[in-house]
Amino acid sequence: MYRLKYSLCVLSFEHFIILPADCNLFFQNANLGTILGVYLPCIQNIFGVIYFVRLAWIVGMAGSLEAFTIVLICCFVSLLTSFSMSAIATNGVVTGGGTYFMISRALGPEFGGAVGILFYSGLSISVAMYLIGSVEILLTYMAPMMSLFGDTTVLANQHNNFRVYGSILLFLLGVVVFVGVKFVSKVSTLTLCCVIISIVSIFLGFFTSNTDNSVKLCMLGDRLLSYDKVNVNGVVICSKNESGPIYNNYCHLVNNTMVCDDYFINNPTQMIAGTPGLISGVFFDNLWEKYSVADKIIGTDIPGDRNRGEILTDITTSFMILLAIYFPSITGFEQGANYSGDLADAQRSIPVGTMWAVVSTSIIYLSTVLFFGGTVHGSFLRDKFGESIGGELLISKLAWPSKWLILVGSFQSTVGAGLQALTGAPRLLQAIAKDNVIPFLQIFRVTAKNGEPVRGLVLTLVIAEIGILIARLDYVAPIVTMFFLLCYGFINMACALQTLLRTPHWRPRYSYYHWTLSLLGVSLCLSLMFISSWYYSLAALFLAFAVYKYIEFKGAEKEWGDGMKGLSVAAARYALLRLRGESKHTKNWRQFLILMKPDIALFPAHPQMLKLAAQLKAGKGITLVNTVIEGNFTDKIVESKATMKILNDYIERFGVEGFAEVVCSEDLVQGISHSIQTAGLGKLRHNTVMIGWPSGVTEDPEKSYRFLSILQSVTAADLSLIIMKGTDKYPDVAEKLYGTIDVWWIVHILLNDGGMLLLLAFLLAQNYTWKNCKLRIFTIAQLEDNSVQLKQDLEKYLYQLRIKASVIVVEMNDQDISAYVANRTLQMEQRLELIKNLKPKDSAVKDIALAGRKSAVDVPSRERIQYTHSNINQIKREIKPKNGTKPDEMDVRKMHTAIELNKHIQSLSSTAQLLIVNMPQFPTKTENVENYMTFLELLVEGIDRVLLVRGSGQEVITIYS
Repeated sequence: MYRLKYSLCVLSFEHFIILPADCNLFFQNANLGTILGVYLPCIQNIFGVIYFVRLAWIVGMAGSLEAFTIVLICCFVSLLTSFSMSAIATNGVVTGGGTYFMISRALGPEFGGAVGILFYSGLSISVAMYLIGSVEILLTYMAPMMSLFGDTTVLANQHNNFRVYGSILLFLLGVVVFVGVKFVSKVSTLTLCCVIISIVSIFLGFFTSNTDNSVKLCMLGDRLLSYDKVNVNGVVICSKNESGPIYNNYCHLVNNTMVCDDYFINNPTQMIAGTPGLISGVFFDNLWEKYSVADKIIGTDIPGDRNRGEILTDITTSFMILLAIYFPSITGFEQGANYSGDLADAQRSIPVGTMWAVVSTSIIYLSTVLFFGGTVHGSFLRDKFGESIGGELLISKLAWPSKWLILVGSFQSTVGAGLQALTGAPRLLQAIAKDNVIPFLQIFRVTAKNGEPVRGLVLTLVIAEIGILIARLDYVAPIVTMFFLLCYGFINMACALQTLLRTPHWRPRYSYYHWTLSLLGVSLCLSLMFISSWYYSLAALFLAFAVYKYIEFKGAEKEWGDGMKGLSVAAARYALLRLRGESKHTKNWRQFLILMKPDIALFPAHPQMLKLAAQLKAGKGITLVNTVIEGNFTDKIVESKATMKILNDYIERFGVEGFAEVVCSEDLVQGISHSIQTAGLGKLRHNTVMIGWPSGVTEDPEKSYRFLSILQSVTAADLSLIIMKGTDKYPDVAEKLYGTIDVWWIVHILLNDGGMLLLLAFLLAQNYTWKNCKLRIFTIAQLEDNSVQLKQDLEKYLYQLRIKASVIVVEMNDQDISAYVANRTLQMEQRLELIKNLKPKDSAVKDIALAGRKSAVDVPSRERIQYTHSNINQIKREIKPKNGTKPDEMDVRKMHTAIELNKHIQSLSSTAQLLIVNMPQFPTKTENVENYMTFLELLVEGIDRVLLVRGSGQEVITIYS
């Protein structure tokens, strides 16, 4: 064993980055070449049980033309898949695992694991298929006297024999495989010699067959009769004599009168040549199909009777059914790739050996179909179990010089194919286990002292035994077909995907491939799956999907630079470029940005913001979670990476659909401003910023100025704003709330906030946490306004928006609400004394809150409240201005407005689960900042959960479809 240490050069998306790494490449003592390691295993698997036991029957049922089409389609699939597999195999080092390794590295661990399990299952079940076929040859055609359950022509006895002898043969092959792969290769060479001799014998028989040396068959009209029903003491009596067996089978005594079947009366008997030869002209007679229904006379739809010697069809046949039965015969071409870990040069051996195996076996299969059609009588071809010749194998009657060449060769071929499959399946399972993509398969990664995957071998033997217990070759073959077709489809898809993406690492040495051929291979595989058996296809796809989701759920921590990731990148690139230069439409309102503050331990100070973002994901936007760390980037790189990891963990934990980013800046406000400006990519940028309400902002002037700077950055960027107040009181993701979500649409003149308010409420109501909360819309009207008309207009607007909510109009006089949109504020020294005089006593607030709880259940749609301004004049008289400055009357009204609005809010929405209210215009002068923050505090005082919202001036919701 050799060990090589080297440094790993990683290619990033945009730059080359050299990273130090300790990497170990282990080279097993593997020296199998192209012939022993690829070519011979491939052709031995391909020339399996189907070629010797079922191909002649397929030609008889489908006719030469359709049988040739069946074989051609299957060979075409194998050829296309071989092109794709050769390209993948020569694009880098192929270690153990063969086909699974190629698919997993090309399509990712989820697809690789799913297809790998299916491929392993197909290989394991194919072992049962080959062994059932070998036992059928042994007991039916070679040594019927070995039957343990009586007459083998009885299906029940036949199946029981298959189960017993198949299990014994499986055990013996398991011992051979346990010895080691090199011993298997030597045994396979011996069995392959027998196979080659058998095939040569068959082709010699095609040219030497004629009517003189042909086996003779007895027919009544066009019905082939069973040998046992026309044989008397070893002599075939094919006549209608009253003393003969045919007469006794078709004529019976009824009321002392002998009554014969009409078909017997109207048709003569005759002895025909079963293999008349190429010059007989039977090719044209065998050109067309003779499909049959189960339990009907072969080649017809006429009911038959075995007691009369008529040979019946055991299963219903059609083009699709025969295609599914035949397809496993070409599935051996990937066997060489399964030995990739034991090859001296896999990149050279796999393409050369596989292509030669596919081409040579395809030529032999296609020519065999034509020779069968031109040499053998059609009725004889349709006699699946050789009942017309005493239960012998049809193809053995063609052998030259002896039938035993075929019988021994076919038996050796099927056993050898089973041996190859039994050798490859455990290695495939071991490769899947070593990749650790499916955790519960870890026990199968262990090998014995001789390097053999013994545990995988045991599991393979168990699965194969289950297949043997089915004991029906024609039932097992379609199962194998589904697994292999799905696997081949993914091989082709992997090659096509890598070629179309044109990734830099895709540089296969094998150049005889094209993405169109691979796509054609994918289409053929999927089509053949559903054409052959739609229910088997759905079962295979369901199993693949289940394994895929399991690996995805467990989180396969593998990064192989696979094609599916590349496809995602390509799709994202295409989508971003498509969005370039296009203006955003109201219907496409999606993304928003969250700015989070880390605590001392670098964890989010307010994780509830992420929970709210997760609850808003009904909007299907992308959430960008940004955090700013104060300090120089080079000094804070460790903290930056740690914060990034923490944010990603929180995003995954709370189910937020988005990404995290950390920015380091010497100044916090500047860092946030940079995040607001630069977050996103192209048109995939945020349109809303969510931030938390800073604690103690009204007591700290500096904090107020910094907070306003952030708000002004949001405004300058034409973004919407959401300020989350009472952050720690918001519900968890799994919590369920009941009550109302109240939207206070106070001013809808200067800012286009209404749509934003409604949309946020609607999105929250779609979430599990908030879906049992009803929406209520509160709007402010002046006394001179037509409140009834305003309510009707809003209800109509909500109806057109398809939002279900109740509308409540609160009336106030003009003087009470005019200050809300004023541009002037009080001076700092006047503000504290003014608030002290305006703010109601604690008991009064308490009474208002209690009154609100009583009336919150049934709120009248119209509130008429008159306000006088004597209290304002009283406040102005009581305030003692500092430095001779008089309090501004507009500033006094502004604070009064906040107090009065808060009274209404507490009265009507104190029991609401969430309050959403739009914000007034930001102050333009820095000296007004503190009063503005105080105004907001007074506006929503006493409410636990508040979202303060400011629109960007553009509508985010539309009434149009």
